[in-house]
Amino acid sequence: MIKKVVLLICFVGLVIACSSSDDSNGGGNNDNFDRSGLLTNYADNIIVPAITNFQSKVLALNAARENFLNNTNQTNLDLLSDAWLDAYKAWQFVGMYNIGEAESFTSNLNGFRVYYNVYPVSLSLIQSAAAGASYSLDSDAYYAAQGFPALDFLIHGIADGDSIPIDKFTSNSNSQGFIDYLNAVQTQITTRTQSIVNNWQNNFRDEFVNNTSSSATGSISKIINDYINYYERALRANKIGVPAGNFSAGQTFPDKVEAYYKNDVSRELALLSLEAVQRFFNGQSFNGGTTSGESLASYLDYLDNSDLKNDINAQFNASRQQIQTLNTSFSQQVSNDNTKMTMAYDALQAAVVLLKVDMASVFDIQIDFIDNDGD
Repeated sequence: MIKKVVLLICFVGLVIACSSSDDSNGGGNNDNFDRSGLLTNYADNIIVPAITNFQSKVLALNAARENFLNNTNQTNLDLLSDAWLDAYKAWQFVGMYNIGEAESFTSNLNGFRVYYNVYPVSLSLIQSAAAGASYSLDSDAYYAAQGFPALDFLIHGIADGDSIPIDKFTSNSNSQGFIDYLNAVQTQITTRTQSIVNNWQNNFRDEFVNNTSSSATGSISKIINDYINYYERALRANKIGVPAGNFSAGQTFPDKVEAYYKNDVSRELALLSLEAVQRFFNGQSFNGGTTSGESLASYLDYLDNSDLKNDINAQFNASRQQIQTLNTSFSQQVSNDNTKMTMAYDALQAAVVLLKVDMASVFDIQIDFIDNDGD
C-alpha cells in the first residue's frame, strides 16, 4: 500500500512538472493578449518597412559611390556624403532588429551592429589596408574598420599626408588602395543588408509572427531583449555615455562620437534613434505617421500597467528634450560643456530601469544580456 502511495505521488509530481514546463526557460506571461497581432504589427508595419527603406538608401549610396569613382571630383564626393547621411539616418531605425538572419552574422553581444556602426573607427586598420595589408571585413578585428564609421572617414576624413578628404582617392600614394577599401566597405554593407531583407521577405516574417510562445525563444522575448539591448548599449551608452565619460571616471572622449569626421550630425542621429525606440514601443507604423497597432505599450495597458507605459513615454520625452539642448556636434558639446551630455545620459538611463527592470518584470521576460555598468 505504501509503495502504491509513493508511486501515485511521483506520478502526480511528474504530471505537474511536465505541464508546467511548456513555456519554461525564460518565463513569460500566459495571458490572452493578442500576441499574434502584436508581432504582425511589428513585422508588417514597422520592421520590414524600416529594413526595406534602409535597403533603398544603401542602394542609393552604392550608386553615389559608383558615380564618384567614375567621375572623381568634389561635387560627386559631396553627393556621396549626402547619400551616406541618408543611409545612416535610415540605419537608426533598423539597428535594434538583431533577429533572424541578422542574428546569425555574429555572436557578439552587440549583434549585427558590429558590421554597420562600431565607432570610433580604426584609422590604422584602414590606412594599412589601403597600403596593401591583407584584411577581411568578416573578421572580428575589422569590426571597427567598416560600416558607416569607415565611410565617414573615407568621405570626410583626411589621411596621412593629405590636405583635403578627396586627396585619398586622387593624389595619395595609396589612392587605389583607398578606392578598393571604399568598394569593399560598401559591398559589405550592401550584401549583408540584402541578406537581411531576403530573409524577412522569404520566410522569417511568417516564422516571427507565428512564434507566439511566451518562452525565452519566443519572438516577443527575443524582440524585447533586442529592443532593450539597443536602447541601453547603442543609444544610451555609445552615442552619449562613452564620449561623455560616464564609463571612464569622467575622462571625456570627443573623438568617440558617432559620425566624428562629418562632425555636425551626431545630435540628429541620436534623436532619430530615440524616435525609432519610442515609435517601436508605441507600435507606430514606420510609414504611417501616428497610426498605432498592438505594441509593448498596448500590452502594458492590457496587463493594467498603463502608469508604467505613461512613465516610459514621459522619460523618452524628457530624454528628447535634454538631447535637443546639445550641440549638433557631440564632440563640441563634450569639449565645451560636458555637463549637458551627462544630463542627457542620466535622462536616458532613467528609462533603462523602466524598460529592463519594470517592463521586463511585468512581461515576465528574462533579460539575456548583462551590462556591468549598473541598471
